[in-house]
Amino acid sequence: MLTRRGFLGGALKTTAGVAGGLILPATVAKPVFAAGHSGAHMVSFRNLHTGESFNGVYRVGDKYLPDSFDRINKVLRDFRTGEVFPMDPRIIDLLYAINREVDRNGFFEILSGYRSPKTNKMLQKATTGVAKNSLHMSGQAMDIRYPSFNSYKLRDIAQSMRAGGVGYYKGSNFVHVDTGQIRYW
Repeated sequence: MLTRRGFLGGALKTTAGVAGGLILPATVAKPVFAAGHSGAHMVSFRNLHTGESFNGVYRVGDKYLPDSFDRINKVLRDFRTGEVFPMDPRIIDLLYAINREVDRNGFFEILSGYRSPKTNKMLQKATTGVAKNSLHMSGQAMDIRYPSFNSYKLRDIAQSMRAGGVGYYKGSNFVHVDTGQIRYW
């Protein structure tokens, strides 16, 4: 069983390796898709708040690509503060796996990636449903949509991955995915 301390230690090693220009084995972050896929792993997404996007290969076989993660982290930064934070590679793996199930050549719309503690606190005061210890603050969560694909079905696909938490926000038409404990709301 992976403990919080074990995960954070692995995440710090992954972050240090990606930031330091090393290519890391993907075994640090357990993939959510079938083993044996040795080719290129590509994701496409656009941050709805900044208009910035990432469309490219982020991993080849079991090696994450540091330059790709530099760009991914920038696109998924806290748009309110400008703070860049290393995203958990497993959340990107999860997008990749979901995209394979959606089976379309589109891109994800990202409503929220990394969220600084300052932003999280502000959102807690301004709205309901914002967790005090949100996994957005550790780069382990994203709020997503997939244009021209039903968000309810997107939620079902994310839940089928059994890779972490999945929340469905019908009124705002988005799905929250994270790499924390498996739970649904």
